[in-house]
Parts: sequence; structure tokens; C-alpha cells
Amino acid sequence: MITVKAIYKPLAMVEGSGVKVQRVFGYNTRFETDPFLLLDLFGSDDPKDFQAGFPDHPHRGIETITYMLQGKITHTDSTGARGTIEPGEVQWMTAGSGIIHSEMPENDTDPLLGIQLWINLPQELKMVKPGYHKLGTEAIPVVETNVSKVKIISGKYRKREGGLTNPLKPVDLFDIKLWPNSVFDEVITPDFRSYKYFLFVYEGQVSIKGYNDSIVAPLGVALSQGHVIQVKAGLKGASFILFGAEPNNEPIAWQGSIVMNTDSEIRKALEEYQNGTFIKKEH
Repeated sequence: MITVKAIYKPLAMVEGSGVKVQRVFGYNTRFETDPFLLLDLFGSDDPKDFQAGFPDHPHRGIETITYMLQGKITHTDSTGARGTIEPGEVQWMTAGSGIIHSEMPENDTDPLLGIQLWINLPQELKMVKPGYHKLGTEAIPVVETNVSKVKIISGKYRKREGGLTNPLKPVDLFDIKLWPNSVFDEVITPDFRSYKYFLFVYEGQVSIKGYNDSIVAPLGVALSQGHVIQVKAGLKGASFILFGAEPNNEPIAWQGSIVMNTDSEIRKALEEYQNGTFIKKEH
């Protein structure tokens, strides 16, 4: 039976040009949550907390997944890609060898709320060609039962393929909504048995069999190894992200929005950003 291994309480931070975020995973947890580097809940009901957005900034060596819950953000990047992400939609960006992008609110008067997850690419994939995928709501398969609604963003659930197929780094990523007092009772059978799984409860509260305390949003949860998971929603139901992947088990060098394996690779990336050679043309 899968149970709770660790609980991660979010820390209030400010990122971009003044966007309030609640950081669930970050630099200090990077080895515990490998290959997931960062997990943020960003946005607010107050436009002053997000309207300046995330202007142009570089990434290298990772993938970023942005999942919108409320409001809209517009992505533009150095590959020429552009997309406006609406509630229920996902953008999956491969930074690879280097990308410069921005994420800006489409409307600075409505509430904004989203989740961003960073995946650390393994060493052999860190310098791949950058790319961008937008998954509209129609592109994300949904499995609905009398107790739950599961959106399959990536990976397999009940033999259904997720909206993003064949990612560079295979990841199970499901958005799960549980009806009040219902139980998500599933057998987890990933393609790779060494997957590490996590929950991020972003709405309501849940209880997990074998763990005595209620888990009230927003909280991150590291799960133990196992095959059967039982998550029960509270009186008002709950929504959470269930995600897992195989750890890279590699050194992690991380500065700002660049994540490599060595400090020398970080220095090289920063030098290239300063001298204008960060974006690779040879791909």
C-alpha cells in the first residue's frame, strides 16, 4: 500500500516581475524530489500580485509544465512559438540547449491561478533542441467515474494515453478531481517500476490510508513506493495533481532558471547568455 513519505508546505515567494507564488518544491528539495525540481502555485485574486508577469528570461537543461486553473497567460519564446493558455490547458516547454521565453497574464483584472512544474532532463538530453507544446482541453483525455474525474496530461491511466505522447522524459501527470467523501483507489503500474510519485493537493482536503493527519490544500506529498494508492476526499471534495517519474540520480547544478550537472556548465551557460551565444543555431 502506498502511503505518505513526506509533506511539503509551500513557502510564499515573489518571482518574475513581482508575481506571488507558493513554492512547494525548490532548490532545497531537489534531490528528494528528483527528477522534479520546482513546483509552484502562482497567482492571486488581486491583479497587483501578478499583473507584471514573467518577462523574458532564459532556461537550459529542463522542461517546464504550466497548467492553468484560472485566468489566461500568453507564452512567447525564442523559437518563435506563441500560445495563450486558458483554464484547464497545459503548456509543456522543453528548454533543452537554451530558450528565452516570457509568460504574461492575458488580462490583468481577472483572478489568475496556475501550477508550474519543472522536470530536470537527464545529462544526455540537456542540450536537445528546444520545443513547445500546447495542450488544449480537447487534447487532454478524461476518464470520469462515479467518484472521480481524471485528466490524463501525460503517461497512461487505465490504458488511456495522455495528451502529451512520447515526452523526452517519461512522466505520469494526472489532474484528479474527487467528489465529496469519495475514494480514489487505484493500482499504479508505471512503465518504469522505479518511478517516484508525488501529490499536490491544490483544492479541498484528502486523507491517505496509513497516514493519520488530513492533508489540506495547498500541500505537496511525497509517496512511498508501492502499487495501490487510496486517497479519500473530504466533505467538500478535493482536487490534486498526481505525478511521477524515474529519478535521474545525477549531480544537480542549479542557478536561477538554468539547471545542469556541473558548476562549469552553469558558468558556461551564464557567459553565453551575457555574450549572446546562449541560443543555439545548429539544431
